[in-house]
Amino acid sequence: MSTLLTPWRSVAAAFVLNGVLFGTWASRVPAVMARFQVGDAGFGVLLLLLGLGALISFPVAGRLSDRLGAVQITRRIAVAFLVSIVFLGLAPTIPLLGAALLLFGMSHGSMDVAVNSWAAEVEKHTGQSMMSSFHAMWSVGAVVGAASSYVATFFQTPVDIHFLVTAVISGGILGPFLLLDWQSTIRTSEKRAGGLAFPRSALLLVGLIALASGLGEGTAADWSAVYLHDIVGTGEAYATLGYAGFSVAMVIMRLNVDSLVTRLGPAAVTRSSGFSATFGILLIVAGDNLPLVLIGFVLMGVGYAAILPLAFSRAAADPIVPAGQAIASVATFAYGAMMLGPPAIGLLAEATTMRVCFFMVGLFALLAAVLAPVLER
Repeated sequence: MSTLLTPWRSVAAAFVLNGVLFGTWASRVPAVMARFQVGDAGFGVLLLLLGLGALISFPVAGRLSDRLGAVQITRRIAVAFLVSIVFLGLAPTIPLLGAALLLFGMSHGSMDVAVNSWAAEVEKHTGQSMMSSFHAMWSVGAVVGAASSYVATFFQTPVDIHFLVTAVISGGILGPFLLLDWQSTIRTSEKRAGGLAFPRSALLLVGLIALASGLGEGTAADWSAVYLHDIVGTGEAYATLGYAGFSVAMVIMRLNVDSLVTRLGPAAVTRSSGFSATFGILLIVAGDNLPLVLIGFVLMGVGYAAILPLAFSRAAADPIVPAGQAIASVATFAYGAMMLGPPAIGLLAEATTMRVCFFMVGLFALLAAVLAPVLER
């Protein structure tokens, strides 16, 4: 087997693949809306199906990862994820688009659970802190996906062709890296409670911080292109730059999070991150030109990059709740907000304005800064 197929590269490739597919979808949202001629509220309802698909998949993917091994589940879901984005591009009607979004959300959410479980196994095996770098690779993939969308819109490539080409190329390049001969931990005798897990006691505040981060990331992914196109008045190609700038900033920040936490501590890093995200959102809300709003999205990326990984680290170190249960409960808040927040924004935007919606997201970012001390272990 090639020496390239090391554990880090293998897990990193899975994170990149997840990011590429999600970033590709996020950056083509305006094109999909125009194709089906749906407004913010109608599209918000469709996004709700994506979010519900992810939430449904979380406990199922967790149980399957324990029974069959995280690496096996990651590989299988990766195939389903590649197929789902092709279906997303080919959907000819709104009902079929809704079904495709449900499948896409289930694939994205379950792969998140499985690949993070695999990453934790590799991190434990090597004895080194790697989780932040893995999440940075997801952001790398999102940047690549956004970049492919910019090229596709510039050359007026139809969404169905773009999504098909993305699936073929990303699967062909990254798929072989997932074939590492890795033996996952199998826990067939472990009993798990059914349903969703929710944080309790002190973890509730950690969950609120994760919720604020998930809401910000989901908003940037699903509404940045729409905001630039509809509110700022940019062309469809330039509208993809908001999420690209957000994702690039997240990559750079996440590659430096571990060293910053070592020097400053998790509370100080979270507080600064929350303020950065808040200030970036204020620039977006107040700005009326592309450069200023892009700076706002970059500051959002800088701010949200560190918050979620630090929330997961605090959950894993909880002195009362077992690590697995604690992480699952915080992840429910984080990914629930990431998936269900954008549909809510679509409905709220119909009643108010998109600027008001972003301002509300900024208030949650400020809440994360205020609650930062709870992330001290």
